[in-house]
Parts: sequence; structure tokens; C-alpha cells
Amino acid sequence: MPRSPKIAGVDTMRYMNSVLSLMVTALLSGTTPAAEPPPTRISNPFYAMDTAFQRPGLSSDQQLDLVHELGFAGIAWHEESPEEASTIAQRCEKRGLKMLAIYCAAQVTAAGDITWSPTLPRLIEALKGHETILWLHIGGPGPAISDQLAEKPVVQKLRALADQARLSDVKVAIYPHLGEWTARFGDATKLADLVDRPNFGVSFNLCHCLATGDERNIPKLLGAAKKRLIIVQINGADSGVSGGQWKRLIQTLDKGTFDMAALLRKLKELGFAGPIGFQGYGIPGDARSILAPTMTAWRKLPN
Repeated sequence: MPRSPKIAGVDTMRYMNSVLSLMVTALLSGTTPAAEPPPTRISNPFYAMDTAFQRPGLSSDQQLDLVHELGFAGIAWHEESPEEASTIAQRCEKRGLKMLAIYCAAQVTAAGDITWSPTLPRLIEALKGHETILWLHIGGPGPAISDQLAEKPVVQKLRALADQARLSDVKVAIYPHLGEWTARFGDATKLADLVDRPNFGVSFNLCHCLATGDERNIPKLLGAAKKRLIIVQINGADSGVSGGQWKRLIQTLDKGTFDMAALLRKLKELGFAGPIGFQGYGIPGDARSILAPTMTAWRKLPN
């Protein structure tokens, strides 16, 4: 009788019987192979900008209830009177949410003078204790940012604003916006470096960074902004798109071809622990249809 073929010097029949025996033993004992641990989830607070949930037919209380129900850590809000902003912050906190940012405007003339709402100092005082970051989007023609020096009026006034905000434990972050003086994230970082205050920095806004054509430069730009980066905004977006193509640059987080996981890995590499928010400007649909798939997608993203 011919002998059974051997594998690595082991009789095949004996080898198969051994494997089968081990499988039967495992089944009878109820044991299963050890499962791989789930991926570590992102620990940064994830918030929703009001552009994503302010819709007709929903009261502000209903909006905040929805944000809370879906598991967001907080919201970003728009510029209002100090009294109204304080009220919204308190209503957030009653729900376990934070008003993590508030969007405020400034204007720079070609001559280099910067102005903002006369109520901004009182707004800063009203934000004390709420952990709210003051977003400052800076419009107007402005002088060339490359010409700015520490002694220039814009830098001096922004320093004074930062010093005032620090008295109320408020951080100020430049919000880059396509078409404005600080449209480019790199320019916003340069300006923040000139201001050189510990509570003054920049906000990274994915859709506006893509719109300015800086997609390939994002890792380098974030690295340069490491010590100034205070807050981040993301959304689903298509890679390779620039200009104001907002339907492709602002989508729910579950859509788009841009590599969001790579961006989040870069932020982790930089040690960024601040809030990350969802920009929902111009996305059609009701608030739930925008926020729910976004939160589902966020929870699937690895750290």
C-alpha cells in the first residue's frame, strides 16, 4: 500500500486529524478565536456649525435638542448681541452641549486699518466661562499680508483684542474664508505668528482650504500652524476641486472623495486635541438628514 504523502515531514492524514481534533475541542469548549480590538475612536470634541442645523420650522430649542440627541459635543454659532449669545451658551450647557465657537466679522482697509463691531468687547466678556472660541473672519481689501510686520496697525489692534480676550479666558482664531483678506490658511497662520499671543491662533477650514487650491499643501500648512491651531472644521468634499464649487466642497461627512482619515491622522500626529466641527453650509435637506449621516460617518473614522 502506498504511503500517504508528507508535508514538511508530517504524515498528511495524521496532520489533518490533529487539526480536526483542535477544531472540535474549540467548538465544544465554546471558545472562539480572539477578535481584533476595535479601532481607537477620535477623542476630539465633535461639534456642528449652525449652518448644518438652522432650518425653517425648527425653533432654536428644537435645533439644540437634535444636536444633543445625535451625540454632538456642541455647536458653533453666529455673531449676536452679547446678551443673546450668552443665552444660547447657557441653553447649550443645560443640554450638556458647549457653544464651542462664535463667528464674528472684521474688516481691513487697503491702508491697513482693521475694525469690528463695537459690541465685540462686551461679547467677549459675555463669553467668559463658556469655553467659546471667537472666530474672526477678516474681509476687506487689506494690504498684502506679506508686508505685515509686528508694528503694523492691524497686528497691533489684533494683539490688543487678544489681550482683552485673555482677561475673559477667551481664545481668538482667524477663520480663513474664500474671497476675504485672510482667505488662505497659510496667510492666517503668518498673521497669527505676528500677533504672537498664546490665546490667538487659527482655524483650519477644509472647504475653504480646498477652494483656494491648497489641497496638496494641507499637511505642510498644518505642520506650520501646529502651535497656532485652535479649532478645525471639516465636511465631506471631493478631492481635486478648487474655487467656489460649494456643492462639491461641502457635503455630509459620509460623502466625497477627499481622504478624511488621512487628514485626521495628520492632526493626531501634530498632537491636536481641540474641537473638530462639521460645516454644513448650503447642503440641501432638513437638519436631521444632514447631521445624522455625518455623525455616523464620524464614528466610523479611526483615530
